[in-house]
Amino acid sequence: MLFGIYPFGHCDLFDICYLEFNLLHELGAPLWGEIKTWFSGPEYLLWEVILIIKELVVGPLMSNCFIFGCNKTKEAVVIDPGGDTDKILLSLADSNLKVKYIINTHGHFDHVSGNGKMKDATAADILIHPLDADMLGMLSSNAAIFGISVENSPPCDRTIEEGDKISFGEISLEVIHTPGHTPGGISLFTNGIVFVGDTLFAGSIGRTDFPGGDFDTLVASVQNKLFKMDDDVRVLSGHGPETTIDREKRFNPFVGQSS
Repeated sequence: MLFGIYPFGHCDLFDICYLEFNLLHELGAPLWGEIKTWFSGPEYLLWEVILIIKELVVGPLMSNCFIFGCNKTKEAVVIDPGGDTDKILLSLADSNLKVKYIINTHGHFDHVSGNGKMKDATAADILIHPLDADMLGMLSSNAAIFGISVENSPPCDRTIEEGDKISFGEISLEVIHTPGHTPGGISLFTNGIVFVGDTLFAGSIGRTDFPGGDFDTLVASVQNKLFKMDDDVRVLSGHGPETTIDREKRFNPFVGQSS
């Protein structure tokens, strides 16, 4: 196990990620996208590699799919496989990861249209909030509105709700119900990271003009749940770049201090 101590005072999560990636690369380790847990003191930071995160842009609407894995046990989840399933499977194989769950943050086709092929290839269970579960059988008709052809998803194997824990390897994700973009939208939190689907973006929020969307509900989800998290929590969204809770509190024109 590789450890490192850096006299940098406070460093944020992804700074550490890249520092360690560079060191591992020099040592010849074939790892990519590792995130750490750490113990921090006033001057030193100690970290240990336990997590793997990979972000893949997939599908015709360029959705973010996340592979989140335990580097010790090699168990993983795939969050929002919205297409390009072969690319997702290749990335899993590159890190020798076995998928335990396919998690849908909501039921829109651009986030779930790869469910069927992922399940066929991995035999992993599909998880989604019960309020969005029926949407899995309506992907084809919904995508056709955009001139896009996709297959319907298989039904979910299990529904997940507020407060549920999704465990794989030595990692546990907490389910947070964040409706507004869809009635069953969820976010997934662990160790200073939150996967938010289309609830919150860097400088924006999810659309609420689709069936089941509601602007006031979405704003409440962000302000009453996500914004209660620590300011340095990293926000990994369903589209676009990462952001932080602090950045969105201060600058987001829809839900931030200036809204």
